[in-house]
Amino acid sequence: MSSEQECFVHIQMPRSLEVVPCGRFVHTPVGGGEGVGRFVYGRSYRERADAVPIDPFSLPLTPRTYETGRLGGIFGALRDASPDAWGRMVIGKVLGRDDLTEVDFLLQSPEDRAGALSFGLSPVPPVPVRDFNRVIHLRELRQATRALEEGLVVETIRQQLMHILQPTTSMGGARAKNTVEDEMGLWVAKFPMRHDRWNNGAVEAAMLRLAERCGVRIPEIRLEPLGHESVLLLRRFDRGKVEGGYLRHRMVSALTMLRAEDSPTDTANWSYLLLADELQRWSSKPKADREELYRRVVFNALISNNDDHPRNHAVVAAGEGWRLAPAYDLTPNPQGGRQERDLTLACGVHGRRACRDNLLSATARFGLRAEEGESIIQEVAGVIGRHWRSEVRKHGGSEKDCEAVAAAFLHAGFEYPVPER
Repeated sequence: MSSEQECFVHIQMPRSLEVVPCGRFVHTPVGGGEGVGRFVYGRSYRERADAVPIDPFSLPLTPRTYETGRLGGIFGALRDASPDAWGRMVIGKVLGRDDLTEVDFLLQSPEDRAGALSFGLSPVPPVPVRDFNRVIHLRELRQATRALEEGLVVETIRQQLMHILQPTTSMGGARAKNTVEDEMGLWVAKFPMRHDRWNNGAVEAAMLRLAERCGVRIPEIRLEPLGHESVLLLRRFDRGKVEGGYLRHRMVSALTMLRAEDSPTDTANWSYLLLADELQRWSSKPKADREELYRRVVFNALISNNDDHPRNHAVVAAGEGWRLAPAYDLTPNPQGGRQERDLTLACGVHGRRACRDNLLSATARFGLRAEEGESIIQEVAGVIGRHWRSEVRKHGGSEKDCEAVAAAFLHAGFEYPVPER
């Protein structure tokens, strides 16, 4: 069993380039992957007039020492700044280690992480990152991600990989990705992978544009051709480019908001209904954000996106107020002849069932009347039915790609009532 570990937590102040120490985190493992975490804000930080909490509800700005056993003893707001599955693999390969702890991942991941937090062994904040990969390096980055996918990392290229593949810390997923920069700012580049069943860049870009047509906010996106493949670029919505660097906005996942566990075997709080409730207290514009969340649920149901887990939703704060973050990771999952579909989060009184009457059963939780929910369903279904195929083709997908994902859309099971039990 590993020994106790601790680190300093730093934060970039809202609408400022100033990075300051805000607290100290101590993690004590208790075996079996479990642990207890303790966090306390520093007095000098609490006394700042512009101090903001890391998490206004689980870690409000007080002198007390907070304690948690959730997520293995890692506070959700800290875990949200840790690498995703791809970033963890990169760090492990680069360091040649398979024994890294959660605190190790916080310390070893680059400063270009999601949100406004940084971590270190010193109260002196780390030097801000200034040297990003450029968009023009996409081909080199693609070759490096393929080498990692195929297990070709050997000692002779390990340091080269460390330089090339700074492991982007972004929420959700095992897809190969990296942060790149151009004159407009920072982008997350999502690369094709060898086991993709269709042109993933074209299809995901099309889904994002479809969602935008349906009234869902998305990041700025574009596709960069790379031979016969394409790389999807999503503008970092937790960053703002200013003279001298980047503003870093606080960001926490729905997993943190729901105080849920990050395990498919413990999904008690994985619920859009609970998330809509949380937006009532988190969001500075709860009415607008709850309605948009409902649109996302309908959209996910109608494209069979069952990768809608809690780390694929978030809130972001550029200043003091929090808002539902733009949608990301929208992917169809065609399921052949199956008529019944489920989402990952509960979406109505019948749990996760992705059908019309289940979504209509929950409209009040999103601040909507039943007829408003019906209108949104009709609108979103109409947009998807008219445009999904043309959007895939517009973004470089082939007819073969369209046929590969066709079974995901407007599936018959959406219209069927939930059977009584």
